[in-house]
Amino acid sequence: MPVDTQRSMSAPPEVVFNTATDPDRMGAWLPEPLLAANDRRAGDQPLEARWAAPDGWSAVLRVDEVPAGGALARLHLEADNAPDRLTGIAEEALTCLAREVADNLTAG
Repeated sequence: MPVDTQRSMSAPPEVVFNTATDPDRMGAWLPEPLLAANDRRAGDQPLEARWAAPDGWSAVLRVDEVPAGGALARLHLEADNAPDRLTGIAEEALTCLAREVADNLTAG
């Protein structure tokens, strides 16, 4: 069952995307089943990434610029879980990503 969630972040879209796709930071935000994804690739859009794991989990992250400044991260997550549970996992993933982005900005 797929779910979609989004979160605004106070950082340039490129910073959000680069943080999300940094192999050293993915473990902090990407749901665990996707960390072993055998299929990681760029998406169809400039700031889009896709993950697919053999057990049926998949995710698409797209980061867009917000006209007032900052970025909007959109996560599409699919797995064989109850929709409420999957929504919670997706929301927690974006919360953790926002934390990683903030840490990345203060670190450098």
